[in-house]
Amino acid sequence: MRVSRAVTLCGAGGIGKTRLALRLAARVGPDHPGGVWLIELADLEKGELRGYVAAALGIAGDLAESIAGRRALLVLDNCEPVIGECAELCRDLLGACSGLTVLATSREPLRVPGETVWRVPPLSVDAPVDGPVDGPVGGEESEAVRLFVARATAARPDFELTDENRPLVTELCQALDGLPLAIELAAAMVRVLSVRQLVERLDDRFRLLAGGARTAPARHRTLRAAVDWSYRLLSPQERLLLRRTAAFRSSWTLDLAEAVCSGPGLPEEDVLLRLCDLVDKSLVALDGEIAGQARYRLLETVRDYALEQLAESGEETELRRRHLTALAAMASGFKEAIAPGARTSWPVIERYVNLFDALKVEVGSACDWSIAIGLPETALGLLTDLRYLLVGSGRKLDMAERLDRLLALDVPQVRPALRGQATILRGELALAAGDLELATWCTRAGLDLCRAADDAYGEAVGTIVLAQLTGKPDTLARALELARRSGDLILESLAQGTRAQFGLHHGRLREAQRGFEEVLAINEGLDNHVGRSFAHIGLAQVARRSGDLATAKRHYESGLSLLRHVDARQQIVSCLAGLGKVALDQGDLLEARTRFTEALVLSRDAGLRAGIARRLEEWAVLVSAEGDHRRAVVLAAASVALRSRQPDARTEDVLRPARAGLGEAVVGMLWAEGAGMTAEQAVACALDGALPERPVEPVLPVNQDSRLTARESEIAELIARGLSNRAIADELVISPATAARHVANILSKLGFSTRTQIAAWVIESR
Repeated sequence: MRVSRAVTLCGAGGIGKTRLALRLAARVGPDHPGGVWLIELADLEKGELRGYVAAALGIAGDLAESIAGRRALLVLDNCEPVIGECAELCRDLLGACSGLTVLATSREPLRVPGETVWRVPPLSVDAPVDGPVDGPVGGEESEAVRLFVARATAARPDFELTDENRPLVTELCQALDGLPLAIELAAAMVRVLSVRQLVERLDDRFRLLAGGARTAPARHRTLRAAVDWSYRLLSPQERLLLRRTAAFRSSWTLDLAEAVCSGPGLPEEDVLLRLCDLVDKSLVALDGEIAGQARYRLLETVRDYALEQLAESGEETELRRRHLTALAAMASGFKEAIAPGARTSWPVIERYVNLFDALKVEVGSACDWSIAIGLPETALGLLTDLRYLLVGSGRKLDMAERLDRLLALDVPQVRPALRGQATILRGELALAAGDLELATWCTRAGLDLCRAADDAYGEAVGTIVLAQLTGKPDTLARALELARRSGDLILESLAQGTRAQFGLHHGRLREAQRGFEEVLAINEGLDNHVGRSFAHIGLAQVARRSGDLATAKRHYESGLSLLRHVDARQQIVSCLAGLGKVALDQGDLLEARTRFTEALVLSRDAGLRAGIARRLEEWAVLVSAEGDHRRAVVLAAASVALRSRQPDARTEDVLRPARAGLGEAVVGMLWAEGAGMTAEQAVACALDGALPERPVEPVLPVNQDSRLTARESEIAELIARGLSNRAIADELVISPATAARHVANILSKLGFSTRTQIAAWVIESR
């Protein structure tokens, strides 16, 4: 307003444009001694504007001549019904009256020369904001919550914001998109409903929020009236597009809009133009970018209204089908991009990865619709085409349950090969979740279907997954053979990586190094950054176990640098945690703390529960090295409890100095506190140093005596070399039964359940 003579406040209905304009006009009014006029245009008919404005200003003659050079402010409120006439009037007056300033409110810009458009944002919901707001709540709450409390208190004077209802108020404000009108209407309802009831009834928000003030403009007395008013001002094509975009549950791109929303009454070439119109009219929000494409969404209130219009139109079934088909076509494009011989550049693959990360809600919605109509084939194809994005990266796409329901639909149209691949995918998801029994069953069942259908690709995938589950040498060899026969270098990389990982776990470091080097070479040829990062992580682990910390650090850093622009969370966490361990090995506690913090925060934000537990174990070692034995015990206990396992030798390495410094009784008390923590509390304890303040009964952790006898240490070393009980017996000239008894004692002392754990412990202890 200080530098522009034409300012338009744009935003959705009910977002507070008029209120902001009035506050602004009052603020800058003294700078306009020639007069300040407010002219309300919401109920105006076309052709009436100039006469109405002249009457409001008390001018009988020509407007421009009467205003002339006076320094005046003209506030035009709700220009939408006569937007074209408003633009012409402003153009004429601003050109003729050098001292005139126009402040307009509208759901779309006037598009006059020199116009500055200010998009009025919704109220913030999460972040506290400084500054006064009418009512009893201060600046420590977000804008939306402060408005709700102020209006709720006006409606019911005894209303208070408490620790109990604060999360519900925040949830309510989030569901209402921070829209001031909706928040005020909801707050007025606290005179008859609790906040919890308001939240529970939001599915029917238009009926719920129908209690506005009688003195308010008709379009603001109910939420429906506000949206209705906007909808009636749209052209037929704009209405078509608005209701069709309701097929998207969260967000969409222009490509998707053209594929899904074009059709009768709206040719594909017109979709962009009408989308621009809806953005200008503040009914569609531009929500940043994804993979280099603009991202659009509807406010929830607008989407609820559009869904009603879509249901009444009779187009919903066809729109849902087009939505599913469009996403399946995108997934098919991704599969083709990584097909053998495609040699697609990494930036293209990266765009697919980030695009589907952003559209995961749409993928889930499409699958839900397939389940509802009982036709699973297209959705199964969609998910199997995205298998590399669904497993192994830490993405929370949550497709396991949907995949179960799709597979449960016994529809004969589903090809056996597709059902087999989908069943194997379900096994991969179970493996990622740690459910080995389900993973094995699904993988074997899927393999049988693929073999029966003569599906070589499906058989290769299933055999690789089975090798990951069993580690059997013959299965590993068969997986590598099938992968090479398929000509798919990604499959060959996975098979090599599986073999390398088992070599690492069993202490066969040279074998592991050769395998990871093969993986790296394959993925460098493919320009696959995720595959290259996986190889670097494996080579870093080999180097660290060999005592070559400099090489380990170099590989972890290389792996991390490749993943800067994709959401491969598990690999990023592995690199960060690995760098923390290397720093700890080198005695650099400050660097270790920095890396462990990054890894723990990312695991927490991604909801990786198993990852959180592993990170807490690393934190326990770190704070123990720093001398904070109390917190070390608490974090070790939380890690053990979150993984539902018994303490092992690594746990004892943390507990032993704590027992020496604090005593058995205190350690028992701290262990009980840590074991009772939630994941969130344990993360806070690690990051903030906050110990629980509740009295608990002490629980003494099982003392895992890792001090093996000389003979047991010798046998543990042989286990790490991969020797069986019989081979150990031959090596030491003892009976197989004696060898087995020694192995059982080692497992008991270390708190382990498998020989692999013994091997890993031996290697890490060297």
